[in-house]
Amino acid sequence: MSDSVLNVVLGLVASAISAGLGWLAQTLRRRRRIGRVRGFFGMPAGTECLLVVPRKGGPGTTTAVARDDAYAMMELAALVRECGARAEIVAHDQVRQGLGGKAEFCLGGPSANHRTAAHLASWLPGLAVASGDGDLTITAGDEVFPLTRPAPEGAPAYVLLARVHAGSGDRPVFLISGQTATSNHAAVRHLAANHRSLARKYGTDSTFAVILRVVNPEAYGPDVVELAADVTARATARPAPVAA
Repeated sequence: MSDSVLNVVLGLVASAISAGLGWLAQTLRRRRRIGRVRGFFGMPAGTECLLVVPRKGGPGTTTAVARDDAYAMMELAALVRECGARAEIVAHDQVRQGLGGKAEFCLGGPSANHRTAAHLASWLPGLAVASGDGDLTITAGDEVFPLTRPAPEGAPAYVLLARVHAGSGDRPVFLISGQTATSNHAAVRHLAANHRSLARKYGTDSTFAVILRVVNPEAYGPDVVELAADVTARATARPAPVAA
């Protein structure tokens, strides 16, 4: 074999080795990334999770789902599929099971989702979410995040994004409790885009609760979101008992 042919062969071998090492490195990075995502959401490959669907507000709409809530559920389903898990979609008033066995995404405020109301009372007792006619205010301690209907033009909407655990080693529950369906959609997008930074700050096995501000949803839809407050400490604190 001549030197020129040998050089060509060695060059091809070196290129193949480099390509193989590059592919292996990318594969390992992707596996580590997916592993971190699965750890944060509590969805190992092959497991099941619950997507709890709210009803649309208003009379005569018991089984209807708002358009933005439907979009949010589609984005959650894509996130579940990325983790290699399977999604079970259940109406909010048809869930009859405890916590910890499956990861759960609970969408909608307490007036539209009875499951959300139960989770708030059990795990975030320091948080109050109004569900009266026209008043959708979220209150955490001395912080108030108001929204009244009809909302003034350009007014922001707020949404609670929280993760709660029933116990150590259990699958988490994610609460997306917004003042509007658009704010629910915005929180789901924020969760999907920022789960890495949330994992760095809160880890994979702790409770957190943040309030997100959706800027001018009438103009920008669910696309412009900013952190309004971290209310974890206030939301998880139980109110002091009233003296007799």
